[in-house]
Amino acid sequence: MHVIATAGHVDHGKSALLRALTGMEPDRWAEERRRGMTIDLGFVWTRLPAAGDVAFVDVPGHERLVGNMLAGAGPVPAVLFVVAADQGWQQQSEEHLAILDALGVRYGVLAVTRSDLADPEAARAEALARIAESSLGKVPSVDVSAVTGQGLDALRDALVRLAGELPMPDHEADVRLWVDRAFTVRGHGTVVTGTLGAGTLRVGDRLQLARDGAALRVRGLECLKEPRQEAGAVARVAVNVSGPGAGTLGRGDALLTPDRWLTTDTVDVRLRGDPASDLPRELTLHLGSAAVPVTVRPLGEDTARLRLGTPLPLRVGDGALLRDPGRRSIPAGVTVLDVRPPRLTRRGAAAARDEELREADAVGELRRRGLIRRSELLAMGVTPPAEPVSGEWLADPDHWASLRERLGTVVEEHAARHPLDPGLSLEAARQALGLPERSLVEALLARSAELRYSEGRLYGSQVRPTLPPRIAAAVEAVRADLARQPFRAPEADRLTELDLDAKLLAAAEAAGALLRIDRQIVLLPGADAEAAAVLAGLEQPFTTSQARRALDTTRRVAVPLLEYLDRHGRTERLDGTLRRVREPR
Repeated sequence: MHVIATAGHVDHGKSALLRALTGMEPDRWAEERRRGMTIDLGFVWTRLPAAGDVAFVDVPGHERLVGNMLAGAGPVPAVLFVVAADQGWQQQSEEHLAILDALGVRYGVLAVTRSDLADPEAARAEALARIAESSLGKVPSVDVSAVTGQGLDALRDALVRLAGELPMPDHEADVRLWVDRAFTVRGHGTVVTGTLGAGTLRVGDRLQLARDGAALRVRGLECLKEPRQEAGAVARVAVNVSGPGAGTLGRGDALLTPDRWLTTDTVDVRLRGDPASDLPRELTLHLGSAAVPVTVRPLGEDTARLRLGTPLPLRVGDGALLRDPGRRSIPAGVTVLDVRPPRLTRRGAAAARDEELREADAVGELRRRGLIRRSELLAMGVTPPAEPVSGEWLADPDHWASLRERLGTVVEEHAARHPLDPGLSLEAARQALGLPERSLVEALLARSAELRYSEGRLYGSQVRPTLPPRIAAAVEAVRADLARQPFRAPEADRLTELDLDAKLLAAAEAAGALLRIDRQIVLLPGADAEAAAVLAGLEQPFTTSQARRALDTTRRVAVPLLEYLDRHGRTERLDGTLRRVREPR
């Protein structure tokens, strides 16, 4: 399906033209038909050869109804611009063109209506010249009469060509459906309509209400009055939704793919139109079908920060416009550059921010943030420029290198302050670096040749604790005992006699004087390799009892020693009783 909005001055025959093209009545209200003037949005459609279904959003042309016009035209990619031959270019022609230009609409057709009442040449020439100066550029034009039918076939041909030029939508994109109508159907509940610009909707889908995060479910789906199980963009859809808050839905609300969007009340934007310094402080931001009051803070000549009165689900690259309702003017179109901008607290911060925005891209975004989750970057509308360093975390290369350097410094400083306990825990390292997860410390460690990791703690590769003389003497006594019987670890009372607690044993291990296989079971360094060599001489597999006898030790030592050898890949457990020595790789 293709969706096209109308645009043009009031009484130039937009609704009459759609009536003639489609055979349907776009004016939904009795008052509209009585007054002959479109007040609210109307929706009609037809099927064109080689183009398929083409739906039209008929917008009001009166200057007091520009808000309604914006709600209909905002999400639509193409326009049927209407100018009457007998009246020519008018006030709302100009404002509607300014709106389309501010929104960056690039696809359209000009229809010169009432060509049976006046020579259309002058009206067409002026309209084409004005349109050419906008984002639409050069567009085809057709002279038509809704009364006589003149030019309708030529207009259909032009619409078919227009449909063929429209970019292919992304059916896999995240859904953001701007609601332009909401009503209740007896027996079904709440139904909303809107233009689905990207993504796919399916019956049974879960959606999220942007304004409060409420979960809604798609109970039913229609396109052009026909029930569907799914609808892909671009399409006019009517969605029957249920869930908390469904009854409060209205124009300007947005239904989203859950957990894939960020709502924001502060954005930095690029302006097209009046200079930032000339903009009024208070304006209205129009995006999709939403109209939200904003406060404007200039950053540079064509950049500004907008504070939204109501948070909206926005992404980098979104197009919108600023309107001054009091003056009925469109001072600027905007392109969203950042939906999570930094605070501006110091003198000159606005100018510095303007400079940053000159180089706004995915790499620059990552550089500024240093560290960010991939899903958050995608939700902001930014394509990740690199692969994650850990899990979902992306890191700017310079920032990542700086973190690795700081980690080494933090470990060294801790060792200097705690010579008996130089190892730094992962949690302490995480806090010292201000990182959100321990996994990031582990990722930094994996890429560092200057640090080593042992028993849950970080050490500098050359860092060894200095043992005070008394402690060093006690450790030497243990080493002497083990030299006589290498697998007879000292008993608890022997360690108590020497005043060696678990902390001091850890310091002795860090100093390279002992090997801890359990909290208070220590052997000489290298005893693990020696034990594996002894066990390799046994008939394989072997039992714990056979290992204990071969090593000439007690069960108190044999069991944790075998478990230590299992953990370090020297032995492997086959079942509840048997092990074998692993072949060296």
